[in-house]
Amino acid sequence: MEINFEKMQGLAPAVIQDASTGELLMLGFMNREALDLSLSTGFVTFYSRTRQTLWTKGETSGNRLQIVSAWADCDRDTVLMRVRVLGEGKVCHTGSRSCFTKKLELAAALALEMDALS
Repeated sequence: MEINFEKMQGLAPAVIQDASTGELLMLGFMNREALDLSLSTGFVTFYSRTRQTLWTKGETSGNRLQIVSAWADCDRDTVLMRVRVLGEGKVCHTGSRSCFTKKLELAAALALEMDALS
């Protein structure tokens, strides 16, 4: 899979989704080496922007992300990894299953419009 890493100075966002439920679990970043390692080992490896090093998700917690399938978006600058969560299933560093736990409030008019559409 050829990803364009140049758009974000050598990185690409990697969206992590539970393969069985469709739940969005987290977003991380990969460089070419992290993507290659992920695809060759079958476990998600990210590039840490703060530590500037590779890290395999769950290497210390045991909550590893086993890749079921990997996809590139139409622009080939974002990766989607559909995974099976191993261990206790706590993907977020806060101890939650998903990193997406903070609901943002929509403006009242927009919320009404969205309700009408659903």
